[in-house]
Amino acid sequence: MNTAEIRKQRFYYGWVVVLLTFVTLLVSAGVRSLPSVLILPFQEEYGWSRSGISSVISVGIFLYGLVGPFSAAMLLRFGIRKVVLTALLVLAVSMSVTPLMTSLWQFELLWGVVSGLATGMMANVLGVTVSQTWFVKRRGLVVGLLTASAATGQLLFLPLFAKLTSEFGWRYAVYTAVAVIILAFVAVAVWMRNHPYDVGAAPYGSEEVVKPTVFSGNLFLAPLQTLRFAMKNSTFWLLAGTFFFCGFSTNGLIGTHLIAACGDHGMLEVAAAGLLAMMGLFDLIGTTISGWLSDRFDSRWLLFWYYGLRGLSLLFLPYALGATPFMLVLFSVFYGLDWIATVPPTVKLTGMTFGKEKAGMIFGWVVVAHQLGASTAAYGAGVMRDWLGSYSQMFVTAGFICFIAALMAIRIGANMAKNAKASLQA
Repeated sequence: MNTAEIRKQRFYYGWVVVLLTFVTLLVSAGVRSLPSVLILPFQEEYGWSRSGISSVISVGIFLYGLVGPFSAAMLLRFGIRKVVLTALLVLAVSMSVTPLMTSLWQFELLWGVVSGLATGMMANVLGVTVSQTWFVKRRGLVVGLLTASAATGQLLFLPLFAKLTSEFGWRYAVYTAVAVIILAFVAVAVWMRNHPYDVGAAPYGSEEVVKPTVFSGNLFLAPLQTLRFAMKNSTFWLLAGTFFFCGFSTNGLIGTHLIAACGDHGMLEVAAAGLLAMMGLFDLIGTTISGWLSDRFDSRWLLFWYYGLRGLSLLFLPYALGATPFMLVLFSVFYGLDWIATVPPTVKLTGMTFGKEKAGMIFGWVVVAHQLGASTAAYGAGVMRDWLGSYSQMFVTAGFICFIAALMAIRIGANMAKNAKASLQA
């Protein structure tokens, strides 16, 4: 196919790949949200402590992030289609076995280890790889859309899982999740493509049809070598540090414990799940807009405002829990707009500093910091709830941590130009 023919094409197949990736990330996010619905049922059925259940979720969150850099290498070596299909298959098997478990260590194995690794293969790094591979223009928008899939997954699945758990038991929620995974597996198997070259197209915004670069590095050593390279750059530490606080204040704390915190104040699981779903709706809007903004404005200042506003909302949450339902709705809207809006600016800053070739794996390590923060909050909040009988102290702590992240985002500007030049020379 020549350049003139490519220009005449009205439809770019990359948008099909974006849609399939969106669905895959949506399903992965929906599955990762399920444990927040299971905390109270597992306490009642098995007698496990809140901290014990939280430890399983904490391990899953950490491994979800840790596998990211290696997932980036696998995506380059084996292609998007094979990696996603393998991850979906492993996830479906682990969830199918879940209703048979009888002890906490089995829950740890199935959800902490296997589910964490499988969903980690379908995390933010997948969206970054798709945007870098298929698009030259509109990358920020694509990253925003794919990042928002996590919110959409929560929006679609959390109320459904909560309703099924409330009326029929948690096992029916798990079986429903398995059925959704199978549908996603079939769609990816039929329509997913690895590279624009596979359909005779150029990346969006380019006119040159090029063959994909063959990944020749070691699947396990290449990510570690990339980490070693990134650690010499102070911008990497600022990006990783802000993302640690991002994970601490989002999926680790609110995503894991908000339903249980609402339960402590007499709110039913279905209603609390509805609040998280509402956050997902507004995060879909906020993160998509954030992607658009990151194509047009300074990403460092975007991060400053995102973290600062999130901190204010978390300081407001303990008051909202003890006040009227309207206050919780207000929190859900305000917090939801900011939930994952930090991802597109962070991705852009990573690409600007380290270049297209290293961006995927380096962002994967930034995500490791995010999930380490989330893991810390997921377990720490459970321990503090068992110890103090309330989540309020943890919410306030997270709010002030976000203010620190906002100040760190400004420091990225003080070091970025110098570090970008050094990275390019290296």
